[in-house]
Amino acid sequence: MTGREYDLVIIGGGIFGVCAAWDGALRGLSVAIIEKNDFCGATSANHFKMVHGGIRYLQHADILRIRESSRERSALLRIAPHLVKPLPIVIPTYGYGLKGKAFLAAGLLAYDMLTMDRNEKIHPEQKIPKGRFLSKDTLLNLFPGVKENNLTGGVVFWDAQVYNPPRLGLSFLRAAVDKGAVAANYIKAEAFTENKKRARITGVKAKDLLTGDAFEIRGKVVLNASGPWAHRLLSSSLGMKVKPRPVFSRDLAFVVKRPNAHGKALACTTKTQDADTILDRGGRHLFSVPWRTYTLVGVWHKVFEDVPENIAVSRRELEGFVKEVNEAYSGLSLSVEDISMINMGLTLFGDQKRQGSGNMSFGKRSILIDHYKEDGVCGLITLIGVRATTARGKAEKAIDLVFKKIGKKPVPCTTAYKPIYGGTIDSVNKLLEYVKKNELSGCDDHTAEALVRNYGEKYHEVLRYTERNPSMSENIGDSTVIKSEILHAVREEMAQKLTDVVLRRTDLGTAGHPGQEALNVCGEIMADEKGWDSQTLTSEIEGVNSVYPLLK
Repeated sequence: MTGREYDLVIIGGGIFGVCAAWDGALRGLSVAIIEKNDFCGATSANHFKMVHGGIRYLQHADILRIRESSRERSALLRIAPHLVKPLPIVIPTYGYGLKGKAFLAAGLLAYDMLTMDRNEKIHPEQKIPKGRFLSKDTLLNLFPGVKENNLTGGVVFWDAQVYNPPRLGLSFLRAAVDKGAVAANYIKAEAFTENKKRARITGVKAKDLLTGDAFEIRGKVVLNASGPWAHRLLSSSLGMKVKPRPVFSRDLAFVVKRPNAHGKALACTTKTQDADTILDRGGRHLFSVPWRTYTLVGVWHKVFEDVPENIAVSRRELEGFVKEVNEAYSGLSLSVEDISMINMGLTLFGDQKRQGSGNMSFGKRSILIDHYKEDGVCGLITLIGVRATTARGKAEKAIDLVFKKIGKKPVPCTTAYKPIYGGTIDSVNKLLEYVKKNELSGCDDHTAEALVRNYGEKYHEVLRYTERNPSMSENIGDSTVIKSEILHAVREEMAQKLTDVVLRRTDLGTAGHPGQEALNVCGEIMADEKGWDSQTLTSEIEGVNSVYPLLK
């Protein structure tokens, strides 16, 4: 990274940073990207795994956001068909008012009209259908325990879901690296380098957190895409302020070990209001969503003003959330002990009163700052994103601005249609059937699906390790992860720590603790590859265990 001046240096390897790296590299820019922890950790790994098409913005009459969200959902369905797929969501209907079928039918019709181009150049398996109705009996068969007083049935609309958010980010990053981008994790941006006479940022002072080495990375433009750390870095390094000061929400959801055979999500209204809706249907929605062989429940929002490293949730809060779930949908009948994994991240808020509950306005627009216009400083851009759904589109705008900064004629952006790493697939279902019959005949269907969903058409890169050592095709514990995935993560995907493998490169620990025996097997494979001694291995295993505080 120190041997040249890059067109673009990106600080932050979350979903917005890696999308910018992919777009920049694809358009011919020389790109370097650094991340102080692991790629696509933090919020990028811990969101609700939903790809929102913008239907909720009908209540806000926000047509621009509906169009943007639908466009970006379509892009992800096209370019990452292995990782993103349509998801049906059911909303119960009550009476004949704002919660009734007629009102929701009008909303679905309006949404379908506003998003008529949502299936452009999308494979039939990936298309988003029109909304439809459910009878009362059908809804109760799907979701026994839904409140029945005045229930008239339900409506179904479709959004999309990410199978594995960290792997989506890694697929963007690997696509960028294949086009020449240089990437490194566990590299901290300590400060910006600058030419004070010319009021120009010239790069980044960086520190390798694994070795302690300090060095500089030179760049014509620096993109600060470090999320909730972005404004703090500007302040500590340059004394610059983002105005108004960004406010973040701690968004929280959790995983429960409840299978969902029919594959449909449920959206129930709660007591918490969405303050800036024009048409209020009686509170925000709480979702119960099928994901793999589990159920995701969320999302809760709370204004968070501490440093990002201190993000946490108390047992008392969890008990309150579980109570709210059971009040909204008693069919789940949850307790805190049913929670196998907690997902937390920090999301940019809009304008709101800074309280932890009650009326809150959340999910506002991302911030893209040209610091020459705002602060008179050349060569510096800041991007603070809101939702992972829109990361590709926001990255496109940031790269357009980079071209202006370096004085090059902009190259058209093609990331809305160009498949990312593993995504060059005609039919995911056909690929899955092929892998089941020809590649993993001895494994169960869940293992085959996990392999195809995580790696797409690049699955063979994982299986090549099994040719020399057949034992590498064995599952780790009762998970869908096979041993060769661990080798692949270390050799090909820059996994440095055991948490990188367990939580981000594989599915092993993304839905809950994988079990100590499985963790030991994974750790031993990685220790052999990395040359860890027994003390280091013990420390790495303890680091993974600390992620699951409820299971201690």
